[in-house]
Amino acid sequence: MMVAMTAIDSTVPHPARRYNYWLGGKDNFAADRASGDELEAAFPNVRKGALANRAMLRRATRFLAAEAGIRQFLDIGTGLPTADNTHEVAQSVAPESRIVYVDNDPLVMVHARALLTTSPQGRTSYIEADLRDPDAILADRTLRDTLDLSQPVALMLIAVLHFVHGHGAAKPIVQRLLADLPAGSFLVATHATSDFGTPEQAALYQQMVEQGRSDVWTRPRDEVAELFEGLELIDPGVVPASKWRPGPGDPAFADNEVNVWSGVGRKP
Repeated sequence: MMVAMTAIDSTVPHPARRYNYWLGGKDNFAADRASGDELEAAFPNVRKGALANRAMLRRATRFLAAEAGIRQFLDIGTGLPTADNTHEVAQSVAPESRIVYVDNDPLVMVHARALLTTSPQGRTSYIEADLRDPDAILADRTLRDTLDLSQPVALMLIAVLHFVHGHGAAKPIVQRLLADLPAGSFLVATHATSDFGTPEQAALYQQMVEQGRSDVWTRPRDEVAELFEGLELIDPGVVPASKWRPGPGDPAFADNEVNVWSGVGRKP
């Protein structure tokens, strides 16, 4: 089944639109910009983290398509279209690649259907659904019509699991999604962390979460690493996003500027 279409509420900040704002996009509302500015005032490096996260997505997608031979991608928490989306990178390597995008923001789906065009040989589809309901995502007819779940799939969870609040709450969702994917599939995950900040910054951030001023639930490296339990970690393992196989043109941010853990694992 598919999650019902919801109305776009421009008065409430949404992570996809705030991320778009940090990346320099224009598909956001005043509430998104205000939320982004408040977080940036408290943590001035959030834009660098967003840029490093996006660059890691490009590198991981290219690795999967060019080196691992993956031709199917399930990208949950798509975000608003920008440069070098998953399907663009994958299909630049293998035009026959198939991609299903999933997001819970109806504005994302409006833009996706208009802007995320596919190569003639491949296919790109979109589902409006929520990461917190993995059964609905996996049962969706659009997904089943686009992807062959008897063949390896790359599960892309880029900067989305930290919107699942609660200690240990993200891992069961990842396990449920991976359970329906065959051997040879991959998990790519990036996740915000407070590991690199000062104790004072960590306390301030926790206060912002408790007051509802931030919707990002940061996790330490150990908990992020547990998301890859049972998988074969690809070198260099769970590392800051800027350090996952950086290329010559990628920014060399410090760990406390990025504040994002990342990793890629293969299902044996």
